[in-house]
Amino acid sequence: MEVDTAAAMERFQQTVRDALRRREGDGGLVGQVLKQLPMEDFIDLFDTLPPGSDEIVALTEVLEKVKDSRMLSIQCLWLHPEIADYGMQRCWMVENVFLGFDAEADTCDELGWLTRQKCNLELADGMILQGFAFGQILVFTYPLVGNYGIPEMEQKDELGLPRWFESHKIHLKGVVILDYSHEPSHYSCVRSLGDWLSSQGIPGIYGVDTRAITKVIRQHGSMLGKLVVEGSTPSAALAMDDPNQRNLVAEVSRKETEVFAPAQRHGRQVHVLAVDCGMKNNIIRYLVNRLGLRVTVVPWDYDFTQENFDGLFLSNGPGDPTMCEKTVEHVRYVMKHRPSTPIFGICLGNQILALAAGASTYKMRFGNRGMNQPVVDLRTQRCYITAQNHGFAVDQTTLPKNWVPLMVNANDGTNEGIIHSSRPWFSVQFHPEACGGPTDTDFLFDHFLQFIAEPSTSVVTTMPYSLPTIHRKVLVLGSGGLTIGQAGEFDYSGSQAIKALKEAGVMSILINPNIATVQTSAGMADRVYFLPVTPEFVVKVIERERPDGLFAAFGGQTALNCAVKLHQSGALEKYNVQVLGTQIDAIMKTEDRDLFSKVVEACGEKIAESSCCGSMAEAIKAAQEIGYPVLVRAAYALGGLGSGFAYNDEDLRQLVSIALVNSPQVIIDKSLKGWKELEYEVVRDKNDNCITVCNMENFDPVGVHTGESIVIAPSQTLNNEEYYKLRECALKIIRHLGIVGECNIQYAMDPHSSEFRIIEVNARLSRSSALASKATGYPLAYVAAKLALGHDLVQLRNSVTRCTTACFEPSLDYVVAKVPRWDLQKFSTVDARIGSAMQSVGEVMAIGKTFEETIQKALRMVDESSLGFDHSRFDMELNRRGVKMSEHELKKELSNPTPARMWAIAKAFEDGMGVEDVHELTRIDRWYLWKLHGLHRIKSTLRTLSFYDLRGQPSLLKEAKLRGFSDRQIALALGPSADHLDELGTSPALLPVDHGSQRYAGGPVMEGHIRHLRKKLGIVPMVKQIDTLAAEYPAETNYLYLTYSGQEHDVDLVGGDKQCSEVQIKNLIPAIPEPLTLKCNEPSKPRGKDEEKDSRIIVLGCGPYRIGSSVEFDWCSVSCVRTLRSLGHKAIVINCNPETVSTDFDESNRLYFEELSHERVMDIAELESPRGVVVSVGGQTPNNLALGLHRSGVRILGTSVEAIDACEDRNKFSQLCDALRVDQPEWSEFATLEEARRFCTMTGYPVLVRPSYVLSGAAMRVVSNDDDLEIFLKTAAVVSRDHPVVISKYISGAKEVEMDGIGNGGELVNYAIAEHIENAGVHSGDASLLLPAQRLFVETHRRVKRISQKLCKALRISGPFNIQFICKDNEVKVIECNLRASRSMPFISKTYNVNFIELATRIMTGPTGAGPVRPAIIQPMDLDYVACKCPMFSFGRLKNSDPCLGVEMSSTGEVACFGTNVHEAFLKGMLAANFKLPKKNIVISIGPQSAKNEFVSSGAAKQLQDMGFSLFATKSTHECLSEGGVACSFVYKPLIKREPNVLTLLQGGKIDLVINVPDSMDSSGMTDGFKLRRGTIDAGVSLITDIKTAIFTSAAMHKKWVRESKGKSFWDVSSWQEYVEIVERLS
Repeated sequence: MEVDTAAAMERFQQTVRDALRRREGDGGLVGQVLKQLPMEDFIDLFDTLPPGSDEIVALTEVLEKVKDSRMLSIQCLWLHPEIADYGMQRCWMVENVFLGFDAEADTCDELGWLTRQKCNLELADGMILQGFAFGQILVFTYPLVGNYGIPEMEQKDELGLPRWFESHKIHLKGVVILDYSHEPSHYSCVRSLGDWLSSQGIPGIYGVDTRAITKVIRQHGSMLGKLVVEGSTPSAALAMDDPNQRNLVAEVSRKETEVFAPAQRHGRQVHVLAVDCGMKNNIIRYLVNRLGLRVTVVPWDYDFTQENFDGLFLSNGPGDPTMCEKTVEHVRYVMKHRPSTPIFGICLGNQILALAAGASTYKMRFGNRGMNQPVVDLRTQRCYITAQNHGFAVDQTTLPKNWVPLMVNANDGTNEGIIHSSRPWFSVQFHPEACGGPTDTDFLFDHFLQFIAEPSTSVVTTMPYSLPTIHRKVLVLGSGGLTIGQAGEFDYSGSQAIKALKEAGVMSILINPNIATVQTSAGMADRVYFLPVTPEFVVKVIERERPDGLFAAFGGQTALNCAVKLHQSGALEKYNVQVLGTQIDAIMKTEDRDLFSKVVEACGEKIAESSCCGSMAEAIKAAQEIGYPVLVRAAYALGGLGSGFAYNDEDLRQLVSIALVNSPQVIIDKSLKGWKELEYEVVRDKNDNCITVCNMENFDPVGVHTGESIVIAPSQTLNNEEYYKLRECALKIIRHLGIVGECNIQYAMDPHSSEFRIIEVNARLSRSSALASKATGYPLAYVAAKLALGHDLVQLRNSVTRCTTACFEPSLDYVVAKVPRWDLQKFSTVDARIGSAMQSVGEVMAIGKTFEETIQKALRMVDESSLGFDHSRFDMELNRRGVKMSEHELKKELSNPTPARMWAIAKAFEDGMGVEDVHELTRIDRWYLWKLHGLHRIKSTLRTLSFYDLRGQPSLLKEAKLRGFSDRQIALALGPSADHLDELGTSPALLPVDHGSQRYAGGPVMEGHIRHLRKKLGIVPMVKQIDTLAAEYPAETNYLYLTYSGQEHDVDLVGGDKQCSEVQIKNLIPAIPEPLTLKCNEPSKPRGKDEEKDSRIIVLGCGPYRIGSSVEFDWCSVSCVRTLRSLGHKAIVINCNPETVSTDFDESNRLYFEELSHERVMDIAELESPRGVVVSVGGQTPNNLALGLHRSGVRILGTSVEAIDACEDRNKFSQLCDALRVDQPEWSEFATLEEARRFCTMTGYPVLVRPSYVLSGAAMRVVSNDDDLEIFLKTAAVVSRDHPVVISKYISGAKEVEMDGIGNGGELVNYAIAEHIENAGVHSGDASLLLPAQRLFVETHRRVKRISQKLCKALRISGPFNIQFICKDNEVKVIECNLRASRSMPFISKTYNVNFIELATRIMTGPTGAGPVRPAIIQPMDLDYVACKCPMFSFGRLKNSDPCLGVEMSSTGEVACFGTNVHEAFLKGMLAANFKLPKKNIVISIGPQSAKNEFVSSGAAKQLQDMGFSLFATKSTHECLSEGGVACSFVYKPLIKREPNVLTLLQGGKIDLVINVPDSMDSSGMTDGFKLRRGTIDAGVSLITDIKTAIFTSAAMHKKWVRESKGKSFWDVSSWQEYVEIVERLS
């Protein structure tokens, strides 16, 4: 809109003049101004004023009058319309420790850092206090400074002390932080941090690489530093002020004696004299309120030797203890003349007591500073987390006789406390009473009181001793196939557990049917059983293997539920198997709501009001008593299965009926919707050492399942009091339960108070455990396994630093965001709203220095079509839905979220909604919304500029990169390209791509232009480590991320100093060239030995798990990485999926937890200068990057990019097939509906339609007539010349066959041919595969191989590839060819015991000293066993989805089992995929007449009848079965409201299996078939929707029935190693 700049300026000036007249003091003036000036006017004003303009200069003059020289530089104001507060200013440049900032008060003082488990500058949190940071320039590394503001300073507690503060003023000279929140958000906040600092004259700067400063201090020790304003007093003229030369205690100690006493007095009061050396207020609170003492607080030099008191307390304080000579002298007098008087010292008090005893102290190199310092009690070896900030320590080697160390630092071994062997004197170096800190050691106050009561006794604590248990063989229960709620995170946790067992020399036995996992690979577990994780099969393995231990916590809810059933059945006791780690009784207490409620109550905490019910009537009664709305949940269920919010009885009945299907117990909870949801990961060992490793905060409020929510770590909106209150509660609950290992606890917290409720405890490794491990660098699963084997946390080492203990709480100097990945668009009838039940199929994790940088990264990681926080993605979503944009639609999206919620928020800001408006609709914390609104403002500013404008404003470009904007995002926001995007109304992925780094010469701005510009300006990302301790200790970690908030790299990089140069675009050549290896096509310059030794290869990972790309590609990545390392190469992994093994800290030489985007991969390639990049093992995501990387000069190893392009481009591939005389289904490409209709009429329906660009997310559709064709192309796809539609003839009744192979320069090295049980038309990912193929003609096998050899040679394949064929009447046609690893690769590799990816990797890197790669000897057709891979579906979690199979993939995972015959292998696989064998009643409802006839003629119906099943059939199926001589009962279809109705039977629990073959592959919510299928899933009944699967299942069950009828066992229980003859078969 048009803005009257002059009028806006006049309003602003008038507002300033009015504020000046009413001004009281100098604080908060700018805040007053802004509150009076309409924010819209202010934003508009700055959006229209270019930097350096006359208007800006005029505005500067106005602001100069009021800013008191402490405001943010006016040149930066236009980036921050809210204007920074006085006390905190942006710093753009740091040189060593001389820091530039925009404040008048220059200062110099000692520079120290503070790494914290949780920190802010509030005195409420005990952070800025007399004994904590006096006279220091304090560098904070924690990424949430200023987030929740400052509470009321005048509020007092019952003792007359400040309620929120530990001292009466700030005792700092300056504050240095990385980033600052201008808009704090907390119910207690009354002013911002900057305002508070300003009011006390304390300068602060932000925008500083605090990690780099920490490393300098770590290397050189605490040092003197200066904060110098550019253009003010020269640094040389500013003398150093060394606080170490002053008696700081004398400066901070109170001048007068004060007495504090409890309000209620009973009998004689114990009197303690406390010496104030800089005493924290919370010490007084503890002594008075907790211990009930009367406390006299005296100045540091007060002569108390003649005073009457029962105990002497020596407080904390700053500086050198040797300057407290008077205090030391007085203490020494008391020790000599009153030896029975108890003495207790804290921090400085510890040093004073040591000096009084005759010991000495020394200045530490840089001290121990932080809220997470681990100290070991030498009496018990227990380890505690403590708060510390001291630069001096006691030299315990100088302790005189009868004095002994009491505590020691678990990291550096320094003294943390002393105690006299016979006198009641002791002291500690930390704060046991830490306000807003850990209070694990507050029992020391009780020890002090005990000494006062009985001075002659010594406080002794003991630890129970138990003989160490040595385990010989441990059974590990896996999680089975991937489903929604239980995905790849359990491959990670199980793999870590197996590594721990290996290290301990314990034999590992793994049961897991998920053949795609890393944990089931050769070289991991000693024995692997590909069997269903059910009590029946687990008992068979136990009988066979006789393990003495069981790991039940590493396989998700599947393993946990199985272990509980084994325990309840007595099987574990019968076979003398001990559950290791957390015991089953504790697990049951967390799973049973009634038991859990009693545990929480016993600990003095609260859960939401709730009731456990076993029936519908009980649930309705409970809900009415609690009051609607209520949350309905199923006990013993994963991922919120069957849960939801009920607002009335009708809602309740619907939810409870589903919940009781999944669990015997349903929980009715009072709704806490809108509260904050938080989670803590907790670890405890057998010695009761207990730590919280990570706390996380949901972006979404309670009401959205934590698996559905964006999750931020560390929490950003809790203050320290809240954080540590929840931490203390967590330790209390976990100790009460007796957890040994890892668990998590979830909370709900009222955003308007500090009231909270416990939601639940998961007594196992979980999805969030994997996230926490990757977010902190702390290997939770590995540590949990070690603890289960009997180790303790103190003994274990930090795997990252390798020099510190594992009993610590990680410090984070970065922000982590997890964003879920949904694929709901693949299911046309699904309810897309996200809520209390989990529906996401995967997730990404992003790391950055600021929330904005992190969240933008994450949004791009999770959706390739997203630019970041950008409204265009929401526009795309509305187009997909066929909905027009309106205010109503937008508000509906915000209040009832779907996966597009984040982009809807961007759209809301774009349409003029404010933060408060969005908050009211979403209940998302305002802090997050203000940060997102800031991104919107930056983008709005960019849209007003041209490329040349931006080039003249490098600070804006730098700010955009700091806040997570990608080069492409910036390019599209500038000038004409932004308009082009709006006109297109489609995905940014469809815009022209410039992959180089080129100088701008006019026209649309491209990504390469921005890349070139920022590199010329020196705006490049820095590589930072995740080291668990925020740079406090040197780390040997390879765990890295990139950020623009940095000034130096944490690691040495070959290309770290490269100058920007123009990257010339490398075009594809017409012919397919030779594939690249490390040995060919390299520059002619010979490589030296050092270069060969430093051979770096980048492997691109799989990105987020999704339907179609899952754990199988992580297996491929890990296999590739392990092979590269075994060959002597340095493997560098780029991935963003926290659930994967490839992102484990110990899998690769370097791990970049980063975006799989062209920009980021190029950044890393330039920094690392690799010899090549592998794109063929991570699925389609890295394959899509190959062309851009190749054009930018990056060497793609293996098959050429030209060959990849030839397969991806349908025209090129078709021409290649024609040239090779390879048959393919008839197809053509069209740009209009009429052209498409003519082709379909000519070839005949049905046809397979594949749009190039799809709006609905459905990649293809089988269409049967003209009307269906028109509807699909008009509603689901963009059809144009730029985006043509491919239509091919659909061949009905054909068999689908897959060939996976490895090529070497065009020669087929090894291959495997798998056969689908289902006919073509079911997506290969949803089909059941048999290996070796069982029903293929020999000639068909030969033709498949021959065609594969032809294509391999023509494409010059070097590496993995997959070809899909249709076979009918001995004709073989090619469907498609993928020049990368396929989903089947782990299945094939493990079936034949030949790692195809290892072979491919050796080929791609080239010949080694061992000679060329030779084919492995395998028998593609002749094996003594059969393997069957079955899909895993999650329809039960996808509300209202249609559970039928088609050409679009819908399975979320897979399992595979082995058998001596095809029927055994298939039936095992079905059971592993959660199929339940029917016991009595089966419903049959088959649509197509041909399928009915086939079901009868194949004998399947007769087999079911012979086995004694009662068959029920709908009308036409009943007629067909009856005509075939099969007895069955008639039932009505769902939409016919007559009985007996099939839905009534299902809901009554009368049916065990439903066979429903639909007429069409189209889903529609209004058909009888849909209602039947959906009702089957909701009733928890097994469902078969494919006729071939139905026939095969009937045959397999019949084989089992026949064999067992003869008294023989059907199941062969053998390990994988036995099947493939790796080890001798056990007798």
